[in-house]
Amino acid sequence: MRNKFEEQLQRLHLELIQMGASCEDAISAAAEALLKGDKALVPTALEAERDLDRREREVENLCLKLLLQQQPVARDLREISAALKMISDLERIGDQAADIAELTSCIQVPDHTGVSHIADMTRAVIGMVTDSVDSFVKQDLELARAVCAADDRVDALFDTVRQELIAQISENASWGQQGLDLLMVAKYLERIGDHATNVAEWVEYSITGAHPSNN
Repeated sequence: MRNKFEEQLQRLHLELIQMGASCEDAISAAAEALLKGDKALVPTALEAERDLDRREREVENLCLKLLLQQQPVARDLREISAALKMISDLERIGDQAADIAELTSCIQVPDHTGVSHIADMTRAVIGMVTDSVDSFVKQDLELARAVCAADDRVDALFDTVRQELIAQISENASWGQQGLDLLMVAKYLERIGDHATNVAEWVEYSITGAHPSNN
């Protein structure tokens, strides 16, 4: 019975790794479509988002099977319960990436500092997503906590982008709509960081039995 449980748990880990990879694909494609003006990458981001929707349903079904058929206890139960929470955040990351991709059709990215910080945000949140999933698979508490700490840098980058875009709009009011669209992109990236943090916090719960929000 335990061997069967371990086999299904390993499958759960693999599915979550694939969800993390799809998140990375969606974010990368959306950001490149925007920053490099390569609209051909938009379908890649949208397809990755659809893949996340499908995988969320598959992982949810797998978790329910583990709960109903294997009747896990203690840490195993926390791990499965955490996975059920995590997949919702991973799916939302795909949604945010798709939102960025859909904005690319109406944005002509200028060459100024704010754009480089949006690229920095993109790299940072992709790293957070990767590490949050890895921390779950490896049950690595320190890595999960590092993800939560990394969110502070993403928040700081968002504040920088916002100030730079406000200054740009003040200098050139005709650029206002473009600036607001780019601010939305930065906000979506900031939300992705929040979702990755949520994943890491559920990893901490699965390991320690205590959610950071309750501390």
